[in-house]
Amino acid sequence: MAKAKSSFYCTECGNETIKWQGRCPACGAWNTIVEQPAKDVKKKAAASASVGLGIRHPRPMAEVEAVDELRFNTGMNELDRVLGGGAVKGSLVLVGGAPGIGKSTLMLQICDNLCRFCDVLYVSGEESERQIKLRAQRLGIREEGLYLYSETNLGDIVAAVQEKTPDILIVDSIQTIYNGDSSSSPGSVAQVKECTMALMHLAKGMGVTVFVVGHINKEGSLAGPKVLEHMVDCVLHFEGEEHNSYRILRAAKNRFGATNEIGVFEMGDQGLVEVPSPSEAMLSGRPENMPGSCVTCVMEGVRPVLAEVQALLSPSAYGNSRRTSNGFEYNRAMMMLAVLEKRGGLALSGCDFYVNVIGGLTLDEPAADLALIVALASSFRDKPVPFDLAAIGEVGLTGELRSVNAVNQRLSEVRRLGFTKCLVPARSSGKLVAPAGLDLIRAGNIREAIAVLV
Repeated sequence: MAKAKSSFYCTECGNETIKWQGRCPACGAWNTIVEQPAKDVKKKAAASASVGLGIRHPRPMAEVEAVDELRFNTGMNELDRVLGGGAVKGSLVLVGGAPGIGKSTLMLQICDNLCRFCDVLYVSGEESERQIKLRAQRLGIREEGLYLYSETNLGDIVAAVQEKTPDILIVDSIQTIYNGDSSSSPGSVAQVKECTMALMHLAKGMGVTVFVVGHINKEGSLAGPKVLEHMVDCVLHFEGEEHNSYRILRAAKNRFGATNEIGVFEMGDQGLVEVPSPSEAMLSGRPENMPGSCVTCVMEGVRPVLAEVQALLSPSAYGNSRRTSNGFEYNRAMMMLAVLEKRGGLALSGCDFYVNVIGGLTLDEPAADLALIVALASSFRDKPVPFDLAAIGEVGLTGELRSVNAVNQRLSEVRRLGFTKCLVPARSSGKLVAPAGLDLIRAGNIREAIAVLV
Protein backbone atom coordinates (compact mmCIF):
# COMPACT_ATOMS: atom_id res chain seq x y z
CA MET A 1 0.00 0.00 0.00
CA ALA A 2 1.44 3.29 -1.11
CA LYS A 3 2.10 5.82 1.58
CA ALA A 4 -0.15 8.86 1.49
CA LYS A 5 1.68 11.93 0.33
CA SER A 6 1.91 14.89 2.65
CA SER A 7 3.10 18.45 2.43
CA PHE A 8 4.36 20.82 5.09
CA TYR A 9 3.54 24.48 5.58
CA CYS A 10 4.39 27.25 8.03
CA THR A 11 1.52 28.46 10.23
CA GLU A 12 3.18 31.87 10.50
CA CYS A 13 3.67 32.83 6.86
CA GLY A 14 2.09 30.00 4.85
CA ASN A 15 5.31 28.92 3.11
CA GLU A 16 5.17 25.33 1.85
CA THR A 17 8.09 22.90 2.06
CA ILE A 18 8.64 19.32 0.96
CA LYS A 19 9.80 18.13 4.40
CA TRP A 20 9.59 19.10 8.02
CA GLN A 21 12.09 21.64 9.32
CA GLY A 22 12.62 23.16 12.71
CA ARG A 23 12.84 26.66 11.27
CA CYS A 24 10.82 28.13 8.42
CA PRO A 25 13.19 29.09 5.56
CA ALA A 26 10.90 31.97 4.51
CA CYS A 27 10.07 33.89 7.71
CA GLY A 28 12.64 32.35 10.08
CA ALA A 29 10.07 31.34 12.72
CA TRP A 30 10.84 28.29 14.85
CA ASN A 31 8.54 25.31 15.38
CA THR A 32 5.84 26.57 13.02
CA ILE A 33 6.06 23.82 10.34
CA VAL A 34 3.07 21.46 10.40
CA GLU A 35 2.06 18.55 8.18
CA GLN A 36 -1.05 18.34 6.03
CA PRO A 37 -2.25 15.76 3.47
CA ALA A 38 -1.39 16.48 -0.13
CA LYS A 39 -4.07 18.28 -2.10
CA ASP A 40 -6.20 16.37 -4.54
CA VAL A 41 -6.01 18.52 -7.66
CA LYS A 42 -9.20 17.19 -9.22
CA LYS A 43 -11.14 17.51 -5.98
CA LYS A 44 -9.91 21.04 -5.44
CA ALA A 45 -10.80 22.03 -8.96
CA ALA A 46 -14.33 20.70 -8.49
CA ALA A 47 -14.64 22.49 -5.17
CA SER A 48 -13.47 25.72 -6.71
CA ALA A 49 -15.98 25.41 -9.50
CA SER A 50 -18.78 24.80 -6.98
CA VAL A 51 -18.20 28.15 -5.28
CA GLY A 52 -17.31 30.02 -8.44
CA LEU A 53 -19.57 31.97 -10.70
CA GLY A 54 -19.04 30.24 -13.99
CA ILE A 55 -16.27 29.99 -16.51
CA ARG A 56 -14.86 33.24 -17.88
CA HIS A 57 -13.13 33.53 -21.21
CA PRO A 58 -10.33 35.85 -22.31
CA ARG A 59 -11.37 39.06 -24.03
CA PRO A 60 -9.42 41.46 -26.20
CA MET A 61 -8.22 44.47 -24.29
CA ALA A 62 -10.00 46.78 -26.72
CA GLU A 63 -13.36 45.31 -25.67
CA VAL A 64 -12.76 45.82 -21.95
CA GLU A 65 -14.63 48.83 -20.56
CA ALA A 66 -12.40 51.09 -18.45
CA VAL A 67 -14.49 53.11 -16.04
CA ASP A 68 -13.60 54.84 -12.79
CA GLU A 69 -14.03 52.89 -9.60
CA LEU A 70 -17.41 53.37 -7.97
CA ARG A 71 -16.73 54.57 -4.45
CA PHE A 72 -19.15 55.01 -1.57
CA ASN A 73 -18.76 56.39 1.93
CA THR A 74 -18.78 54.01 4.86
CA GLY A 75 -20.07 56.65 7.28
CA MET A 76 -16.76 56.93 9.15
CA ASN A 77 -14.48 59.63 7.81
CA GLU A 78 -11.37 58.09 9.33
CA LEU A 79 -12.05 54.76 7.63
CA ASP A 80 -12.81 56.49 4.32
CA ARG A 81 -9.51 58.35 4.58
CA VAL A 82 -7.57 55.12 5.04
CA LEU A 83 -9.41 53.49 2.13
CA GLY A 84 -8.47 56.39 -0.14
CA GLY A 85 -11.78 58.29 -0.18
CA GLY A 86 -14.26 55.49 0.49
CA ALA A 87 -14.81 51.81 -0.23
CA VAL A 88 -14.70 50.59 -3.83
CA LYS A 89 -17.56 48.48 -5.16
CA GLY A 90 -16.47 44.89 -5.75
CA SER A 91 -13.31 45.17 -3.67
CA LEU A 92 -12.00 42.76 -1.04
CA VAL A 93 -10.79 44.47 2.14
CA LEU A 94 -8.91 42.66 4.91
CA VAL A 95 -9.06 44.16 8.41
CA GLY A 96 -6.47 42.51 10.64
CA GLY A 97 -5.51 42.98 14.25
CA ALA A 98 -5.08 41.34 17.62
CA PRO A 99 -8.13 39.80 19.32
CA GLY A 100 -10.18 42.31 21.30
CA ILE A 101 -8.76 45.37 19.54
CA GLY A 102 -12.17 46.43 18.16
CA LYS A 103 -12.35 45.01 14.63
CA SER A 104 -15.83 43.55 15.03
CA THR A 105 -17.04 46.78 16.62
CA LEU A 106 -15.70 48.80 13.69
CA MET A 107 -17.37 46.53 11.14
CA LEU A 108 -20.69 46.64 12.95
CA GLN A 109 -20.59 50.43 13.33
CA ILE A 110 -20.14 51.05 9.61
CA CYS A 111 -23.31 49.04 9.02
CA ASP A 112 -25.31 51.90 10.55
CA ASN A 113 -24.55 54.14 7.57
CA LEU A 114 -24.28 51.44 4.89
CA CYS A 115 -27.77 50.16 5.65
CA ARG A 116 -29.18 53.55 4.63
CA PHE A 117 -28.60 52.90 0.93
CA CYS A 118 -27.72 49.21 0.48
CA ASP A 119 -28.22 45.72 1.88
CA VAL A 120 -25.55 44.37 4.21
CA LEU A 121 -25.00 40.70 5.08
CA TYR A 122 -23.05 40.27 8.33
CA VAL A 123 -21.65 36.74 8.64
CA SER A 124 -20.16 35.76 11.98
CA GLY A 125 -18.49 32.51 12.88
CA GLU A 126 -17.80 33.60 16.46
CA GLU A 127 -21.12 34.99 17.70
CA SER A 128 -24.72 33.92 17.46
CA GLU A 129 -27.27 36.13 15.73
CA ARG A 130 -28.76 37.05 19.11
CA GLN A 131 -25.37 38.13 20.44
CA ILE A 132 -24.76 40.31 17.38
CA LYS A 133 -28.16 41.98 17.79
CA LEU A 134 -27.54 42.74 21.46
CA ARG A 135 -24.21 44.33 20.59
CA ALA A 136 -25.81 46.26 17.72
CA GLN A 137 -28.50 47.63 20.05
CA ARG A 138 -25.82 48.76 22.51
CA LEU A 139 -24.02 50.60 19.70
CA GLY A 140 -27.24 52.08 18.30
CA ILE A 141 -27.04 50.33 14.91
CA ARG A 142 -30.12 50.51 12.68
CA GLU A 143 -31.79 47.20 11.82
CA GLU A 144 -33.27 48.01 8.40
CA GLY A 145 -31.24 46.50 5.56
CA LEU A 146 -28.95 44.50 7.87
CA TYR A 147 -29.03 40.71 7.61
CA LEU A 148 -27.34 38.52 10.22
CA TYR A 149 -26.03 35.04 9.53
CA SER A 150 -24.17 32.86 12.03
CA GLU A 151 -22.36 30.25 9.96
CA THR A 152 -18.89 28.79 9.47
CA ASN A 153 -19.40 26.57 6.41
CA LEU A 154 -18.12 28.22 3.24
CA GLY A 155 -20.66 26.52 0.98
CA ASP A 156 -23.59 27.76 3.05
CA ILE A 157 -22.17 31.28 3.12
CA VAL A 158 -21.74 31.35 -0.67
CA ALA A 159 -25.29 30.05 -1.12
CA ALA A 160 -26.64 32.75 1.22
CA VAL A 161 -24.82 35.45 -0.74
CA GLN A 162 -26.16 34.16 -4.04
CA GLU A 163 -29.68 34.06 -2.57
CA LYS A 164 -29.74 37.46 -0.86
CA THR A 165 -27.39 39.23 -3.35
CA PRO A 166 -26.27 41.84 -0.79
CA ASP A 167 -24.29 44.91 -1.72
CA ILE A 168 -21.92 44.53 1.26
CA LEU A 169 -20.63 41.29 2.78
CA ILE A 170 -18.84 41.28 6.15
CA VAL A 171 -17.13 38.06 7.28
CA ASP A 172 -16.04 37.89 10.92
CA SER A 173 -13.67 36.19 11.03
CA ILE A 174 -11.89 34.39 8.20
CA GLN A 175 -10.19 32.00 10.66
CA THR A 176 -13.54 30.49 11.64
CA ILE A 177 -14.72 29.79 8.07
CA TYR A 178 -13.94 26.37 6.61
CA ASN A 179 -14.36 24.59 3.31
CA GLY A 180 -15.85 21.14 3.81
CA ASP A 181 -14.11 19.82 0.69
CA SER A 182 -10.70 20.49 2.22
CA SER A 183 -9.03 17.96 4.51
CA SER A 184 -7.10 20.56 6.48
CA SER A 185 -8.34 21.81 9.82
CA PRO A 186 -10.31 25.08 10.14
CA GLY A 187 -8.08 28.08 10.72
CA SER A 188 -5.09 26.55 8.93
CA VAL A 189 -3.25 28.41 6.22
CA ALA A 190 -4.73 26.18 3.52
CA GLN A 191 -8.29 26.75 4.74
CA VAL A 192 -7.83 30.50 5.07
CA LYS A 193 -6.43 30.75 1.56
CA GLU A 194 -9.22 28.68 0.01
CA CYS A 195 -11.98 30.57 1.80
CA THR A 196 -10.49 33.93 0.91
CA MET A 197 -10.19 32.87 -2.73
CA ALA A 198 -13.88 31.94 -2.77
CA LEU A 199 -14.81 35.31 -1.27
CA MET A 200 -12.65 37.03 -3.89
CA HIS A 201 -14.63 35.25 -6.64
CA LEU A 202 -17.82 36.58 -5.08
CA ALA A 203 -16.45 40.12 -4.90
CA LYS A 204 -15.20 40.21 -8.49
CA GLY A 205 -17.96 38.12 -10.07
CA MET A 206 -21.02 39.60 -8.34
CA GLY A 207 -19.69 43.08 -7.57
CA VAL A 208 -20.12 42.56 -3.82
CA THR A 209 -17.90 44.64 -1.55
CA VAL A 210 -16.41 42.21 0.97
CA PHE A 211 -14.89 43.11 4.33
CA VAL A 212 -12.95 40.24 5.90
CA VAL A 213 -11.81 40.28 9.53
CA GLY A 214 -8.58 38.42 10.31
CA HIS A 215 -7.26 37.70 13.78
CA ILE A 216 -3.56 37.69 14.59
CA ASN A 217 -2.60 35.04 17.10
CA LYS A 218 0.64 35.59 18.96
CA GLU A 219 1.24 31.87 19.24
CA GLY A 220 0.90 31.45 15.48
CA SER A 221 -1.54 28.54 15.78
CA LEU A 222 -3.96 30.31 13.45
CA ALA A 223 -3.10 31.77 10.10
CA GLY A 224 -2.61 35.49 10.31
CA PRO A 225 -3.48 38.06 7.65
CA LYS A 226 0.11 38.11 6.35
CA VAL A 227 -0.56 35.12 4.09
CA LEU A 228 -3.51 36.87 2.47
CA GLU A 229 -2.01 40.26 1.60
CA HIS A 230 -1.30 39.33 -2.00
CA MET A 231 -4.88 38.11 -2.56
CA VAL A 232 -6.93 41.07 -1.30
CA ASP A 233 -7.28 44.62 -2.62
CA CYS A 234 -6.77 46.45 0.68
CA VAL A 235 -5.03 45.46 3.89
CA LEU A 236 -5.91 47.45 7.00
CA HIS A 237 -4.12 46.90 10.28
CA PHE A 238 -5.98 47.82 13.46
CA GLU A 239 -3.42 48.65 16.12
CA GLY A 240 -3.56 49.71 19.73
CA GLU A 241 -2.42 48.85 23.21
CA GLU A 242 -4.55 46.98 25.70
CA HIS A 243 -4.44 49.73 28.29
CA ASN A 244 -4.72 52.61 25.80
CA SER A 245 -8.08 53.86 24.57
CA TYR A 246 -6.70 55.04 21.21
CA ARG A 247 -6.88 52.73 18.19
CA ILE A 248 -4.97 53.33 14.95
CA LEU A 249 -6.20 51.98 11.63
CA ARG A 250 -3.31 51.79 9.19
CA ALA A 251 -3.36 50.96 5.47
CA ALA A 252 -0.58 48.56 4.57
CA LYS A 253 -1.85 47.90 1.03
CA ASN A 254 -4.37 49.72 -1.11
CA ARG A 255 -4.87 49.13 -4.83
CA PHE A 256 -7.23 52.09 -5.06
CA GLY A 257 -5.39 54.73 -3.04
CA ALA A 258 -2.30 55.74 -1.11
CA THR A 259 -0.74 53.47 1.48
CA ASN A 260 0.46 54.26 4.98
CA GLU A 261 -2.61 56.35 5.68
CA ILE A 262 -3.91 56.20 9.25
CA GLY A 263 -7.23 56.72 10.95
CA VAL A 264 -7.44 57.35 14.69
CA PHE A 265 -10.28 56.15 16.89
CA GLU A 266 -10.96 56.17 20.60
CA MET A 267 -12.60 53.17 22.21
CA GLY A 268 -15.40 54.14 24.58
CA ASP A 269 -18.49 52.63 26.19
CA GLN A 270 -20.52 53.34 23.05
CA GLY A 271 -17.98 51.86 20.67
CA LEU A 272 -15.36 53.55 18.52
CA VAL A 273 -15.34 57.33 18.27
CA GLU A 274 -13.44 59.08 15.47
CA VAL A 275 -10.58 61.41 16.37
CA PRO A 276 -10.52 64.06 13.61
CA SER A 277 -7.38 65.78 14.95
CA PRO A 278 -4.88 63.10 16.03
CA SER A 279 -2.18 65.66 16.86
CA GLU A 280 -4.31 67.32 19.52
CA ALA A 281 -5.21 63.94 20.97
CA MET A 282 -1.60 62.75 21.08
CA LEU A 283 -0.37 65.92 22.79
CA SER A 284 -3.13 66.22 25.37
CA GLY A 285 -1.74 66.14 28.90
CA ARG A 286 1.84 66.89 27.85
CA PRO A 287 3.89 67.93 30.91
CA GLU A 288 5.49 71.37 31.14
CA ASN A 289 9.06 72.06 32.23
CA MET A 290 9.91 68.36 32.51
CA PRO A 291 13.15 66.98 31.05
CA GLY A 292 13.18 64.17 28.51
CA SER A 293 10.24 65.19 26.30
CA CYS A 294 10.26 66.57 22.77
CA VAL A 295 7.60 66.90 20.07
CA THR A 296 8.12 65.97 16.43
CA CYS A 297 5.97 65.81 13.30
CA VAL A 298 5.74 62.66 11.19
CA MET A 299 3.87 62.00 7.97
CA GLU A 300 1.24 59.26 8.08
CA GLY A 301 0.38 59.03 4.42
CA VAL A 302 -0.49 62.59 3.43
CA ARG A 303 -1.46 63.60 6.95
CA PRO A 304 1.05 65.32 9.29
CA VAL A 305 0.76 64.07 12.87
CA LEU A 306 2.51 65.49 15.91
CA ALA A 307 3.89 62.97 18.36
CA GLU A 308 5.58 63.32 21.75
CA VAL A 309 8.83 61.40 22.17
CA GLN A 310 9.85 60.77 25.77
CA ALA A 311 13.25 59.55 26.89
CA LEU A 312 14.64 58.62 30.28
CA LEU A 313 18.31 58.14 31.11
CA SER A 314 19.27 57.06 34.59
CA PRO A 315 22.52 55.67 36.04
CA SER A 316 22.60 51.91 35.81
CA ALA A 317 22.65 50.15 39.17
CA TYR A 318 23.94 46.92 37.66
CA GLY A 319 26.74 45.90 35.36
CA ASN A 320 24.67 45.75 32.19
CA SER A 321 22.58 48.74 31.17
CA ARG A 322 18.96 48.22 30.21
CA ARG A 323 17.65 49.27 26.79
CA THR A 324 13.89 49.61 26.21
CA SER A 325 12.04 51.24 23.32
CA ASN A 326 8.25 51.48 22.99
CA GLY A 327 6.81 53.03 19.82
CA PHE A 328 10.25 53.85 18.36
CA GLU A 329 12.05 51.31 16.18
CA TYR A 330 14.53 49.64 18.54
CA ASN A 331 17.55 49.39 16.25
CA ARG A 332 17.22 53.00 15.16
CA ALA A 333 16.88 54.10 18.78
CA MET A 334 20.11 52.26 19.62
CA MET A 335 21.81 53.96 16.68
CA MET A 336 20.70 57.39 17.92
CA LEU A 337 22.04 56.56 21.37
CA ALA A 338 25.44 55.64 19.92
CA VAL A 339 25.55 58.78 17.74
CA LEU A 340 24.70 61.00 20.71
CA GLU A 341 27.50 59.47 22.79
CA LYS A 342 30.12 59.48 20.03
CA ARG A 343 29.31 62.72 18.20
CA GLY A 344 27.48 64.60 20.94
CA GLY A 345 30.07 64.06 23.65
CA LEU A 346 27.65 62.67 26.26
CA ALA A 347 28.76 59.69 28.37
CA LEU A 348 25.69 57.48 28.07
CA SER A 349 27.23 54.01 28.28
CA GLY A 350 26.62 53.71 32.01
CA CYS A 351 22.95 54.72 31.85
CA ASP A 352 19.73 52.79 31.52
CA PHE A 353 17.86 53.81 28.38
CA TYR A 354 14.07 54.08 28.05
CA VAL A 355 12.14 55.52 25.09
CA ASN A 356 8.38 55.88 24.78
CA VAL A 357 6.08 57.42 22.17
CA ILE A 358 2.85 58.72 23.68
CA GLY A 359 -0.52 57.74 22.21
CA GLY A 360 0.28 54.32 20.79
CA LEU A 361 1.98 55.59 17.62
CA THR A 362 4.86 53.66 16.09
CA LEU A 363 7.49 55.98 14.64
CA ASP A 364 9.55 54.43 11.86
CA GLU A 365 10.28 57.64 9.97
CA PRO A 366 13.76 59.29 10.06
CA ALA A 367 12.13 62.67 10.72
CA ALA A 368 11.74 61.67 14.38
CA ASP A 369 15.50 61.19 14.89
CA LEU A 370 16.18 64.76 15.96
CA ALA A 371 13.35 64.76 18.51
CA LEU A 372 14.79 61.61 20.11
CA ILE A 373 18.27 63.15 20.24
CA VAL A 374 16.93 66.29 21.93
CA ALA A 375 14.84 64.25 24.39
CA LEU A 376 17.85 62.10 25.30
CA ALA A 377 20.09 65.11 25.84
CA SER A 378 17.37 66.80 27.87
CA SER A 379 17.02 63.80 30.15
CA PHE A 380 20.79 63.37 30.53
CA ARG A 381 21.37 67.02 31.42
CA ASP A 382 18.11 67.21 33.39
CA LYS A 383 17.12 70.36 31.51
CA PRO A 384 13.64 70.66 30.02
CA VAL A 385 13.02 71.33 26.36
CA PRO A 386 11.11 74.60 25.77
CA PHE A 387 7.42 73.81 25.83
CA ASP A 388 6.78 75.62 22.53
CA LEU A 389 9.64 73.88 20.66
CA ALA A 390 9.32 71.04 18.14
CA ALA A 391 12.12 69.19 16.33
CA ILE A 392 12.08 67.75 12.80
CA GLY A 393 15.06 66.19 11.06
CA GLU A 394 17.04 63.06 10.22
CA VAL A 395 20.31 62.31 12.02
CA GLY A 396 23.25 60.62 10.26
CA LEU A 397 25.99 58.49 11.77
CA THR A 398 28.42 61.40 11.67
CA GLY A 399 26.03 63.52 13.69
CA GLU A 400 24.91 65.69 10.78
CA LEU A 401 21.29 66.77 10.37
CA ARG A 402 19.53 66.06 7.10
CA SER A 403 16.28 67.42 5.74
CA VAL A 404 13.15 65.32 5.25
CA ASN A 405 10.29 65.49 2.78
CA ALA A 406 7.14 67.62 3.12
CA VAL A 407 8.85 70.00 5.56
CA ASN A 408 6.52 72.93 4.83
CA GLN A 409 3.46 70.80 5.47
CA ARG A 410 4.95 69.64 8.75
CA LEU A 411 5.75 73.21 9.79
CA SER A 412 2.16 74.28 9.12
CA GLU A 413 0.87 71.54 11.42
CA VAL A 414 3.42 72.48 14.09
CA ARG A 415 2.27 76.09 14.03
CA ARG A 416 -1.41 75.11 14.00
CA LEU A 417 -0.93 73.31 17.31
CA GLY A 418 0.48 76.46 18.93
CA PHE A 419 4.24 75.92 18.71
CA THR A 420 6.35 79.04 18.17
CA LYS A 421 9.78 77.47 17.57
CA CYS A 422 10.92 74.53 15.47
CA LEU A 423 14.37 72.96 15.31
CA VAL A 424 15.22 72.00 11.72
CA PRO A 425 18.36 71.04 9.75
CA ALA A 426 20.42 73.97 8.47
CA ARG A 427 20.38 72.61 4.93
CA SER A 428 17.11 71.90 3.18
CA SER A 429 16.39 70.20 -0.12
CA GLY A 430 13.74 72.79 -0.90
CA LYS A 431 12.73 76.28 0.11
CA LEU A 432 11.40 76.46 3.65
CA VAL A 433 8.38 78.65 4.15
CA ALA A 434 7.87 79.25 7.86
CA PRO A 435 4.27 80.06 8.83
CA ALA A 436 3.65 83.35 10.57
CA GLY A 437 4.54 83.16 14.23
CA LEU A 438 6.92 80.20 13.88
CA ASP A 439 10.67 80.77 14.34
CA LEU A 440 13.01 78.29 12.69
CA ILE A 441 16.13 77.28 14.64
CA ARG A 442 18.63 75.85 12.17
CA ALA A 443 21.35 73.41 13.23
CA GLY A 444 23.96 71.61 11.18
CA ASN A 445 24.75 68.79 13.63
CA ILE A 446 23.55 67.35 16.90
CA ARG A 447 25.96 69.48 18.99
CA GLU A 448 24.33 72.62 17.65
CA ALA A 449 20.88 71.05 18.16
CA ILE A 450 21.33 70.18 21.82
CA ALA A 451 22.76 73.66 22.45
CA VAL A 452 19.16 74.93 22.59
CA LEU A 453 18.93 73.25 26.01
CA VAL A 454 21.66 75.46 27.49
